[in-house]
Amino acid sequence: MIAVAGEALVDVVPAPADGYFEFAPGGSPANVAVGLSRLGVPARMLARLGTDLLGRRLRAHLQDNGVDLTHAVEATEPSSLAIVEVSADGVADYDFRIDGTADWQWTAAELTGAFDDVVAVHSGSLALTQEPGASVLRAALAKAAATATISYDPNARPRLMGDAAGVLPGVYELLGVSDVVKVSDEDLRWLLPGTPPGEVLDDWLTRGPALVAITLGGDGVLAGTSAGLRTTAPGRAVDVVDTVGAGDSFSAALLAGLAGRGLLGAARRAALREVEPLVLDEILEEAVTASSITCSRRGAQPPTRSELDRG
Repeated sequence: MIAVAGEALVDVVPAPADGYFEFAPGGSPANVAVGLSRLGVPARMLARLGTDLLGRRLRAHLQDNGVDLTHAVEATEPSSLAIVEVSADGVADYDFRIDGTADWQWTAAELTGAFDDVVAVHSGSLALTQEPGASVLRAALAKAAATATISYDPNARPRLMGDAAGVLPGVYELLGVSDVVKVSDEDLRWLLPGTPPGEVLDDWLTRGPALVAITLGGDGVLAGTSAGLRTTAPGRAVDVVDTVGAGDSFSAALLAGLAGRGLLGAARRAALREVEPLVLDEILEEAVTASSITCSRRGAQPPTRSELDRG
């Protein structure tokens, strides 16, 4: 079982008919949980789901995709909204409505026992930057590291996170408790403007993670391990509809690939650091393929295992 902790919100996305919008389930962590489940990996979603109409639909979406909600909180606050704008080349930009909403109100008691029987915990994005819940989740991840692999995706949202210089120390703090880190080159252009991805990779691997993967959009991925391995995987040619959820599909497939090769869990940290080049290349190819499939269709729609196997 892999636990995913963080926001499950509603994306307001452009509809096929000009001038109209659709409501779609989203939130980076929730997308990862759905992606894992579709790939056949048992996934538990740790989310605060509202009891309003949108919250009920989010809960149904997760349940319909086989995500375990036994530790999801039934929250009294309203659900969060992300308004999505898609450019002509399919790149998504986000505006948010989150004041006082359910996702950020975590208490320590709500997470009691949530990580007891999992091999890995994934989190990232807004849930680890929006107080008061961010501090609670960060503390829970640090505690879970005693028994589980910790996976982290900064998934920067500048409109809400504020100044990059103020966010970066928190990123470094999380690197210190994380084993697997996925970050996009877009995130790095905001967090560390002008710093080449290769330099970031080398630096971040000295801060705690066993594995760091930097996604490069259509150019694939650059990755490395703390044992000194460096590798790349090319992008896949695809007609991009939009990029919504593409990075989340990458994260889900990356974790699924590690799980399938017995590389998750605190007892497997040494094996993860020493992962064989061929094994890592295979996993990265699967993750790039999953991301490209998501880019080829509207919205955050991660592939199933059969779709990924077909490529």
